[in-house]
Amino acid sequence: MGKAWATLGVDLHLEPTGPGLRRGLTDALREAVRTGRLTPGTRLPSSRSLAADLGIARNTVAEAYGDLVAEGWLTARQGSGTRVAERTAPGPRPAPAAPRPRELGRPEYDLVPGTPDLAAFPRAEWLRATRRVLASAPYDALGYGDGRGRAELRAALAEYLSRARGVRADPERVMVCAGFSHGLKILGAVLRARGVRVVHVESYGLDVHWNLLAEAGLRTEPLPFDARGTDTGALPDGGVVLLTPGHQFPMGVPLPPDRRAAVVDRARRTGGLILEDDYDGEFRYDRQPVGALQGLGPDHVVHLGTASKSLAPGLRLGWMVLPPGLAEEAAAVNGRLEMCGALDQLTLAEFLTSGGYDRHVRASRLRYRGRRDALVHALAARAPDVRVTGIAAGLHAVLRLPPGTERTVVQAAAWQGLAVHGLGHYRHERAATEPLDALVVGYGTPPDHGWAGALEALCRVLP
Repeated sequence: MGKAWATLGVDLHLEPTGPGLRRGLTDALREAVRTGRLTPGTRLPSSRSLAADLGIARNTVAEAYGDLVAEGWLTARQGSGTRVAERTAPGPRPAPAAPRPRELGRPEYDLVPGTPDLAAFPRAEWLRATRRVLASAPYDALGYGDGRGRAELRAALAEYLSRARGVRADPERVMVCAGFSHGLKILGAVLRARGVRVVHVESYGLDVHWNLLAEAGLRTEPLPFDARGTDTGALPDGGVVLLTPGHQFPMGVPLPPDRRAAVVDRARRTGGLILEDDYDGEFRYDRQPVGALQGLGPDHVVHLGTASKSLAPGLRLGWMVLPPGLAEEAAAVNGRLEMCGALDQLTLAEFLTSGGYDRHVRASRLRYRGRRDALVHALAARAPDVRVTGIAAGLHAVLRLPPGTERTVVQAAAWQGLAVHGLGHYRHERAATEPLDALVVGYGTPPDHGWAGALEALCRVLP
């Protein structure tokens, strides 16, 4: 019966023929090199470890290696081990794979909002925090854990949110989730189980959130939108509403103080519930931070936040601060879904408590403000008829266009290798508000070295 060697990620099935295992091993290795399964420069296992894997004598492996070195298939140098030799006339190789469809037409610049500058992720500080966690984490951190998340992170988030966002947070009512969408999925299941059938949303927002609510069996109804933002006066008594009150996405305006107070008062009087999306709440430039809506009514507001904009979406780390009556139900649902990695949770907790998170946010705020200022100055010089709004906070701006030009500008941007969305991309299909022509430009995504080129491409397509 043949044996399989998978030490390097390939299977070499050895059928002893002729003189025995030495010939079988030599032929299998030669064939793997000839066909390209073992590429030039690949380091082979030591004769000891390969012999142990195959269950044969070490001398057999050493002799096979020696034969192939003599033939020129392998090289062996002291301290470098045995490697596949570089060959000037390589044998036949597999045909190159066809380009993946998603690579075709890939834009040169990405101004779609929703992602920060991933090149600015604080790798060194995150690595130091990870090392401290690995050195001190309790053994139970590697177990299945609490459906609410690690206690260390819940405590760190409660302190941070209270200090930075004005959230009234008890660690017992903080739940860790894998980003905003995961949290909304949990809440959708809880609301459906409670008999809720409709969630009111803003006229402009993200369809991925509306779709998640629809998957939970909840219908979304858009609220009116006017010059002051979302009109919360249209919300029915006892209703559930999803809002981005600190920095509305994508319009970029905060919910006015009178509407903030009114929507919380209505929820308190009628038993309603507000789902607060604290979208890029850390990034404020030209005004004082707008505190979280949850601070006005912690018993009727679910505060949802995430590290996706402040750090990176790939961490899949978010959180919810839940009213007392909702916390146990949400924890039960979360326990049936995918949990966040415990070590990542502990690392974020360490990053928060050590001050690393605050330092990173401050540095990011300065960098993004510089990009925003460059955008405003460039448009003033190159496209003076385009009005820029929603720039006091966040990682995107809204560029108002002449009526009827949005579709043409988006197409022209694509021809310039520029990915950007029109405002219509974010409009609810049943919104009663008059459509506006605009671009939603995310200035967080491009790395620093690509920002000037992206800005130049944008200015070329504007009317």
